[in-house]
Amino acid sequence: MKPYPEVVVTGVGVVTPIGVGEDAFWDALVAGRSGVSVRAGFEDVQLPHRIAAAVKDFVGKEYVKPRKAMKIMCAPVQYGCGAASMAVAQANYGEGVLNQDRFGTVFGTETFFADPNEVADVFQKCTVDSEYQHERWGEFALREIQPLWMLKYLPNMAASHISIAMDARGPSNSICQGEASGLLSLIEGADLIQRGVADVVVVGGTGSQMSLVSTLYRGTDSLSKSINQPEQASRPFAQDRDGMVVGEGAGAIVLESKEFAEKRGANVLCKIGGWSRGYHALDSDGFSADLEYHLKLATQRAGLTAEQIDLVNANAMGAVAGDAHEATAIANAMGDTPVVAHKGAFGNLGPGTSMVELIASILSIKNQHVPPTLNCQQIAADCPIKVLNNDSPTLTKINNVLKSSYSVTGQIATVVIQK
Repeated sequence: MKPYPEVVVTGVGVVTPIGVGEDAFWDALVAGRSGVSVRAGFEDVQLPHRIAAAVKDFVGKEYVKPRKAMKIMCAPVQYGCGAASMAVAQANYGEGVLNQDRFGTVFGTETFFADPNEVADVFQKCTVDSEYQHERWGEFALREIQPLWMLKYLPNMAASHISIAMDARGPSNSICQGEASGLLSLIEGADLIQRGVADVVVVGGTGSQMSLVSTLYRGTDSLSKSINQPEQASRPFAQDRDGMVVGEGAGAIVLESKEFAEKRGANVLCKIGGWSRGYHALDSDGFSADLEYHLKLATQRAGLTAEQIDLVNANAMGAVAGDAHEATAIANAMGDTPVVAHKGAFGNLGPGTSMVELIASILSIKNQHVPPTLNCQQIAADCPIKVLNNDSPTLTKINNVLKSSYSVTGQIATVVIQK
């Protein structure tokens, strides 16, 4: 039986609250800069949604092709297109190298919440004497709302626009499974290559947790209350953690078979060693044990032991219960392997989170350096793991990294990357 082809990474791209592009992102991580701040216009608000990690330096027209497509893209879709464009540019395909029919796209996304300001005028015209009258909607909505307005917010638009812009005519899919969606897209993309139906797949995740409509829908119970110290609010695994910080952003990587990469002389950043995925309700008994199982399984599938894993890149977002469950799983599966959690720098980016965090570890392998976990000076007693913080010694060898991710709705994904 012919062995499965190895899958490698040849390009990365990021759009994040701490920097756009590999260099800006990496420099901010190494310097320990936070992307969390008070939202513009919310300076006098004393509620949890006062703070967030917003993307600040992204110029969509530099990446989105054709530019006219931007009018039917919400911000997270633009972020995804930008990250994918950077990743493919770094992969550096020459003319005629790609078979476009074997070039795929898989992207993690979500239901993108619309900006209420876009339909506010219509609602006002449907309001008479302070009462909304639905029968007036047809009269004003069809005339005043942009005809393609809904396309801006459909979950499959990131993969669709990326495929069109890059003439990627191979398999295309969208994964809508919360924070784990980025890693789940990687797993599906790697599986496409191993099954022999694609040579190259652009995979990633993009999202935004910052919409006020989203906040109204999801509530604020899970958010940090440290709204007067924004840069210290996201505290993964810390004793004083009190909830997550919302953010926005995207990450993308280029996957290809090792054979294809070698034939074209590509610069390989790392190898995808092994993976596992599953589901267990986060608020139920047994979640920690199930996450432990998937951590071990990804490691085994990479042909490694726990002792050979140099670093665990954790999902931790500062949630009181969630961080403790994850720490227990890591301790049981990986012992005293060093752990880092990058949400201290940029919060929860939704479907973009796991891919952006994975890219941080790809860059750690490339640079042989691990930026510390922000805001975790005192590791919590209920998190029995070795968290790398500002007081930790620098790792001198990073060859094998295990990435852990799970969604608040219970989806689990684990991936091992190797130098």
